[in-house]
Amino acid sequence: MKPIVLRKRIVALFALLLAACVGGPLPAERRQARKATQALLAQVETSGLIIGEFTLSRRPVIDGDTIRIDGLRTSLRLAGIDTEETFKAEKDRRAFEAGWESYLTAMRGSSPRPVKMATPVGEEAKKFAERFFEDVELVRLERDHPKEIRDYYNRYLAYVIARKNGAWVNYNVECVRAGMSPYFMKYGYSRRFHEDFVRAQDEARAAKRGIWDPTKLHYPDYAERLRWWTSRAEFVQKFETEADESSDHVVLTHWDSMRRLEERVGKEVVILGAVAEIRLGDRGPTKVLLSRRMHSDFPLIFFDKDVFLGSGASRYQGEFVKVRGVVNRYHDPHKNMDELQIIVRLPSQLSGPDRETTRAEAGK
Repeated sequence: MKPIVLRKRIVALFALLLAACVGGPLPAERRQARKATQALLAQVETSGLIIGEFTLSRRPVIDGDTIRIDGLRTSLRLAGIDTEETFKAEKDRRAFEAGWESYLTAMRGSSPRPVKMATPVGEEAKKFAERFFEDVELVRLERDHPKEIRDYYNRYLAYVIARKNGAWVNYNVECVRAGMSPYFMKYGYSRRFHEDFVRAQDEARAAKRGIWDPTKLHYPDYAERLRWWTSRAEFVQKFETEADESSDHVVLTHWDSMRRLEERVGKEVVILGAVAEIRLGDRGPTKVLLSRRMHSDFPLIFFDKDVFLGSGASRYQGEFVKVRGVVNRYHDPHKNMDELQIIVRLPSQLSGPDRETTRAEAGK
């Protein structure tokens, strides 16, 4: 069933449920309507590369890499691109107006890594998106990986293929070609359009478009960003290659990751995840939370402070790590619920891109 038709049926079913609440259908009809609605909504969450065809919202563009689709409750996070931010906060606009160089310095602060910030090119990227989708009524949403359904903030991850002048055009790739975004592989290379993104970025750089135009006000550190993202992408790609050959490898961002970990309680697994938060324990264990979904991260438990320090977990804040360990089930008395976790007993159980490189070089 196409999502456009699906959406109409959902609306009709919600109307039926509303009528039921004010004395319409009989209880049996209410139950049937509720089950049918849940079944239809579940189709949008089904694993697979093709999400479906949708109409755009009346005002679909939030910024250059985030759009709204009619019928979806959350916005889309567009795969493979990361446009600069728009000026949403008045304090950022005032800081920018005080001077470009001082603005860049203040926004980066003491961060060891490049940061996101509002820029004039970010505003330009939003205008580019608005022009691109101005004459578009129908879009096809596709995923990069069948198991990568939503991001950390619960947004759908997607490529937006727009129907323009009788042809289907990949907005994500065209955004890079226009110089409105670099090829964004911080969370891994595009599995489906890698070569398209590389060619589009090469074309934009050669033509000095958008972020590659030295006369425009944009991030000054794309060389640093691309080195950082490439290192992460290589790390992810290596893990995924290993996962193809071993059933004990689990990517935490996959929709079925918790089910797979549940099935392996008491057994060893190898997990790929990014360090979201570190909770130092003064009297109890230290927890390193690997990002999965907001408010639903996966905990690594360190009872030994020397093991925590030796693992290097603190320097991997926000970075991908690979963790090997046995899945345990722990009952949290404060939450009165069970949770899965891995106890890290040796520093070597955890590794990041730098440690993997060192090991590879030592093995030569």
